[in-house]
Amino acid sequence: MTKPQLIDAIREKSTGLTRLQAANVVDAMIEAMTTALAQGSKVEIRGFGNFTVRQREARKARNPRTGEMVEVPAKRVPHFKPGKKLRAMVEGE
Repeated sequence: MTKPQLIDAIREKSTGLTRLQAANVVDAMIEAMTTALAQGSKVEIRGFGNFTVRQREARKARNPRTGEMVEVPAKRVPHFKPGKKLRAMVEGE
């Protein structure tokens, strides 16, 4: 599902919203989640899943083109853990 498809789905569920209002809702939700994750907070949506930030340690890797060993610095990465309801729906239960 793409962002425009999500906007259309929200419009269908909420009969009183225009396309612009639905787009503003989606943008506000994404911005709030992004800001929270950037600050190191956890975002939990019951039935859907949890978004957290994990720390990856520095490591050595191999450049596939040259075969040379390179240092990959430590970094923070977003992580998603699906909720029980989402897992069940994907499995077809």
